[in-house]
Amino acid sequence: MKTITAKSPHDSSFSFSRRYFNWKKKVEDDDDEEEILTFSSSSHFCEEAEELRVPVPSQVSLVPAPRKKLPIVAVSKLRSALAVFGKNRSAYRSGLGTRVVGTLFGYRRGHVHFAFQEEAKSSPAFLIELATPTSVLVREMASGLVRIALECEKKTGKKGLKLLEEPVWRTYCNGKKCGFAMRRACGPGEWKVLKAVEPISMGAGVLPGNCDGNGAGSEGELMYMRARFERVVGSKDSEAFYMMNPDGTGGPELSVYLLRV
Repeated sequence: MKTITAKSPHDSSFSFSRRYFNWKKKVEDDDDEEEILTFSSSSHFCEEAEELRVPVPSQVSLVPAPRKKLPIVAVSKLRSALAVFGKNRSAYRSGLGTRVVGTLFGYRRGHVHFAFQEEAKSSPAFLIELATPTSVLVREMASGLVRIALECEKKTGKKGLKLLEEPVWRTYCNGKKCGFAMRRACGPGEWKVLKAVEPISMGAGVLPGNCDGNGAGSEGELMYMRARFERVVGSKDSEAFYMMNPDGTGGPELSVYLLRV
């Protein structure tokens, strides 16, 4: 066989093969020449491969990079923003905590008023007038436990009020429907009654009939009952007020439930 020579435009590829490979001729009995391909270990290809080796570090550092500390100015701004956020949240509260002062009052021949205050000297956060006559409620309380349930309708499609700001309530006393209750603003007459019973922490009694100064003595004596209540918030649509006994024994004699359905 004859030696292969390149006669094409790719002569460079054949020169590359001759550079890195040795071609030897072997003579057979029929005097034909045959070329044998052998790889040259000492070629420049190996030298170039040695040059292409990438050094690998013997040890890899596992120490994490130090964290950058926030500037003191940024920390102070964050604290001030959190403080403002906390003040804004407190502004949306109802003004009542878990322990409130509850006052039930009304003229003997009039309707019952119910007021809840954060403290004895504070303005009532919730004041309603029940359709139940005072004499009927007194008779119910004398017979045993009293459960008053107030229900209002949930408004759809509009941003609703807070539960204690609802104006109209359906009233149930020990499971019996007792008409409707209306939320009232604390006027001069109601505020004078609350001021008169302000020193009383817990108890019941009778005030003179002309306590409001509006000539309402014809409705009889003004009866009141005052006690501490525990406020339990179930959700934005449900709350409960349980009268607390001074000795801590037995269940509450009076409970008021607010529910928005």
